[in-house]
Amino acid sequence: MSIVSTDQVGRHEVAPLLEVVALHPRDAAAADEGGADRILVVADVESGGLSAEPALVSSVCKETDLPVRAMLRLNDTCTTTGGELSRLVGLGEEYLAVGAEGVSFGFLDADLLIDVEVCAHLADALDGVPWTFHRAIDASLETDHAWRQVRALPGVDSVLSAGSSRGLDAGCDELTDRAAADPGVATLVMAGGGLRGEHVPWLVRAGVRQFQVGSSVRPGGSWAKSNVDAGHVRSWRMLLDDTSDLAAGRPAG
Repeated sequence: MSIVSTDQVGRHEVAPLLEVVALHPRDAAAADEGGADRILVVADVESGGLSAEPALVSSVCKETDLPVRAMLRLNDTCTTTGGELSRLVGLGEEYLAVGAEGVSFGFLDADLLIDVEVCAHLADALDGVPWTFHRAIDASLETDHAWRQVRALPGVDSVLSAGSSRGLDAGCDELTDRAAADPGVATLVMAGGGLRGEHVPWLVRAGVRQFQVGSSVRPGGSWAKSNVDAGHVRSWRMLLDDTSDLAAGRPAG
């Protein structure tokens, strides 16, 4: 794996953010207990994560004081239709009404470029609401162009990426190189999609400060058979904090 520059020390002073994917209110409670910073509520993880019912988002928000984001996605592709778009806006408004802090979405067009029109429409309709561009960016045909497009969208403060549609085992090098080369990218990147402990030091050195975990905080790594475990979340919390401290020249722990 390539070694990245650590010249920009200021990037290492930002505390790492840990987002946990939740399918149930019990997941949110365990994530909170374990030291997570934010919750992402999704349904149907087998389809890559779809929009949950507003009642579920409401229950999660009642279970934790952590910021909660909810997925806006109605099918298992990276595209959406005009018919879905109005429903997505309505869902976003419902999520916010029941306590969500923000949302997560991201769409490509027929040419596998960022669907700027759709994404900007959603961002404008939910004006002022922070949001995450999810992993559709990893399926884009032209990654450099996709990053330029996403960075120009209003309100986006995180871009969930593994550097490859095949996950971080395949894309960690690409993601760390991109983040190390551009502090603006490093600020936006939320590393997720098969995140493992051995990826973390390289990502942190590159300036990445946002991380998402899902199956890795569930005993046995099972979405179907286990809930989020507070101890697993705490292990990730300690790993991120200790690695960030070391990168900043502070004693870990």
